[in-house]
Amino acid sequence: MSLLKVESVNSGYGEMEILHRVSIEVNEGEIVSIIGPNGAGKSTLMKTIFGLLKPTQGRITFKEEEITGLPPNEIVRKGLCYVPQVDNVFPSLTVEENLEMGAFIEDDPQVVEERKAQVYELFPLLRKRRRQRVGKMSGGERQMVAMGRALMLDPELLMLDEPSAALAPKLAEMIFEKIKEINSAGVSLLIVEQNAKESLKLADRGYVLADGQNKLEGPGEALLTDPEVGRLYLGG
Repeated sequence: MSLLKVESVNSGYGEMEILHRVSIEVNEGEIVSIIGPNGAGKSTLMKTIFGLLKPTQGRITFKEEEITGLPPNEIVRKGLCYVPQVDNVFPSLTVEENLEMGAFIEDDPQVVEERKAQVYELFPLLRKRRRQRVGKMSGGERQMVAMGRALMLDPELLMLDEPSAALAPKLAEMIFEKIKEINSAGVSLLIVEQNAKESLKLADRGYVLADGQNKLEGPGEALLTDPEVGRLYLGG
């Protein structure tokens, strides 16, 4: 069943239109990857879906309900969470405080504790560091906190913008492993990622954006072996 549907969306910043009739779909249980060169509109698309930017044309539905142009606080309550590439944690707060901030719409303290326990099970390192201020952590550790904070809302769809950006290869590999685990636990994922090879290996399906437009789409493995995708985006 279709979980998220973006249909012929135009969007951008003020007078500057970045997306031109972009369409994507995420089905229940899928990992969907969006790849493309810098400036292709990938992050703009994520921000538009999450209500940080208002589309000038097109329609966005989540669980068959229209969410086009809704503010982020309403979208979160419907079960869709977004982890941006930067400014995705509260650096002055501890790990535990960050996670508790993530559960801001949950009134039941027991539910908050249960979700914290689930996040610590997924990221054991965070349990050890739960009293540490996030500003003193490494990039990879911060990324775990950001993902954990989003999971505190028990989303049906998690959107990740460049989750492996600026991470050492081993840490990036670990983040991709965690993405698989999150998906195995029943969360669908939409990922924008510069590491096109790794994200397509993970993905059930992928989309290639260029110049703010849909260029190609297909199963992750098929895009991974597509000569045109290889030539343009995978360095081969």
